[in-house]
Amino acid sequence: MGVARMTHDITAVSLFTGAGGMDIGFERAGVRIVFANELMKEAADTYNSNHSTGVMVNDDIYKVIDHVNTFHGADLVFGGPPCQGFSVAGKMDPDDARSKLIFTFLDVVERVEPRAFVMENVKALGILEKWEPVRKKYLERARELGYDCVPFVLDSTEYGVSQKRERVFFIGIRENQDPFYEYHMSCLIERQKEKAPIIRDLLYSLGRAGTDMNPNTCTAKITFATRPIMRKSPYSGMYFNGQGRPIDVDGYANTLPASMGGNKTPFIDEEYLYGDAKEDWVVSYHKGLIDGTIVPEFKEAPKRLRRITIHEAARIQTFPDSYVFCGNKGKIYTQIGNAVPSKLAEVVARATTRYIDGGY
Repeated sequence: MGVARMTHDITAVSLFTGAGGMDIGFERAGVRIVFANELMKEAADTYNSNHSTGVMVNDDIYKVIDHVNTFHGADLVFGGPPCQGFSVAGKMDPDDARSKLIFTFLDVVERVEPRAFVMENVKALGILEKWEPVRKKYLERARELGYDCVPFVLDSTEYGVSQKRERVFFIGIRENQDPFYEYHMSCLIERQKEKAPIIRDLLYSLGRAGTDMNPNTCTAKITFATRPIMRKSPYSGMYFNGQGRPIDVDGYANTLPASMGGNKTPFIDEEYLYGDAKEDWVVSYHKGLIDGTIVPEFKEAPKRLRRITIHEAARIQTFPDSYVFCGNKGKIYTQIGNAVPSKLAEVVARATTRYIDGGY
């Protein structure tokens, strides 16, 4: 059973906002942000440079949580609390203070009483047995607050994002009487599936690194590991020093990390990207390591391999090309890596707003 159609703007409170990647998606879906909160100053400055003034509050959420009472009755609360405590790439520590912020998110939901909420986090929180007690506690708290909440795990590449980034979205609907909620919401999401462009098609128009349109923003050297950890795919192993891995320009990037900016920044073969070479250099190097014709040694990689730029990282995360980022290069890379891809957020926003508008 649907909810009566809304006759007013769809308003939202944005939490753990970062640079605003998720907000872009919600705004594209017709949502008006009335309040946003972010602790990192540079990310808040970025947000203010691209969104309406007076919306962003740059402070610790615990210091502003009482202020959100002002926005009681907003239609939505959305955000992506820091995920390091749950990430398989991190320590997966349930006692990490950041792990408790998913419940702080619900504290805000309790104050605002929105018609729906959307909380984004890493896939692990949505599926791993290790996190089942936390997941159960979260869903029970949501239920106590009057929300029918279901976690939906989405693969970004299926929704127009050229990045193998899987994320969970906990979508809660207030006073929901629909016994087929999960099915209906899944349908609303899946109807928006869109095959993502391969990296070559996505980045080609930016031009080579070092041009006005695509400044070279990361010069961290790329060197070979003397003890490489091999995988079947040339894009999966650890045979370069640092954690930055090569990107398959004929496919999709791995998840862009918040630790980009130095030797953890992914890299590409620029000559192959722009058609000057017939094969990706890392493919032939990987093959040589596998068959023993190449002996690993510590030296610098050829110059045709270079780190992705800020503009390229932002485009992979589906930020608009016109988006203005604030802070030093390292802080900007962090903001981009921390963001929810705007296109993925838009898919979830459209499904959620359609649902609460009775359009399923």
